[in-house]
Formats: sequence, structure tokens, C-alpha cells
Amino acid sequence: MHKLKNQLARALADYDNLRKRTEADMQQLQRTAGLKIILKLLPTLDILESARKHLGDHGLAVAIGEFKNVLKEESIEEIIPKPGEKFNEEFHEAIETVSGGKTGNIAEVVLLGWRFAGGVVIRHAKVKVYK
Repeated sequence: MHKLKNQLARALADYDNLRKRTEADMQQLQRTAGLKIILKLLPTLDILESARKHLGDHGLAVAIGEFKNVLKEESIEEIIPKPGEKFNEEFHEAIETVSGGKTGNIAEVVLLGWRFAGGVVIRHAKVKVYK
């Protein structure tokens, strides 16, 4: 009887481990699929941002705000470097070097970056850096 209880306990533990592993795999799959979609949508958001700057359209600004709210709800945040800040390769991608400022500092922000809140970078911010 004792042996049967041990086998049952082991079987239940194995089942629980399988359930946890399956849940973790499913979460990873969802995150990967979500990331793939986000990577395809970010260029569209960039285009909308550019159009908003040129047109000054309030309706477009509202739509962009809603788009960003959805990303925020998914724990995705913007990487917003500022000119004069120190270049950080963890968050920034230097696409050009320019003269005229303090070496290693950001001269101009070309494109904002995105990352999971407090974590993995989805897209590095593209910047020009002083040499």
C-alpha cells in the first residue's frame, strides 16, 4: 500500500511538472508570436508619427496615442534618448557619427526604440553620435 501511495504521489508530481512546463511553453509561444506582430507594426507606427509631425492632425495624434496605449498594456515601452545623453549600446544603435559635440554623446535621435518594460530591447533607438 505504501508503494502504491509513493507511485501515486510521483505520478501527481510528474503531472504537475508537465502542466507547469506546458503553461510556460504556451506563454513563451504567445510572447514570440506577439513580438513578431509588434515588429511588423512598429514601422507603421513610425510612419504615422512622421505624418502627425508634418500634418499636425489631432485625430492622428489620438490614434497614435491609442496605439501606444495598447503597447503599454502589453508591457512594451518606448526608449526615448535625448540629445546630449551618453550613448548606451544596450539601448541605442549609432547609425552615423557627427562632429561638433562631446564624443560619445547623442547628437540627434533619428528613430525611437522599444523594449519590454524593464527588460529585453525589441528595437534599439537609432541615433547620431558625436565623434
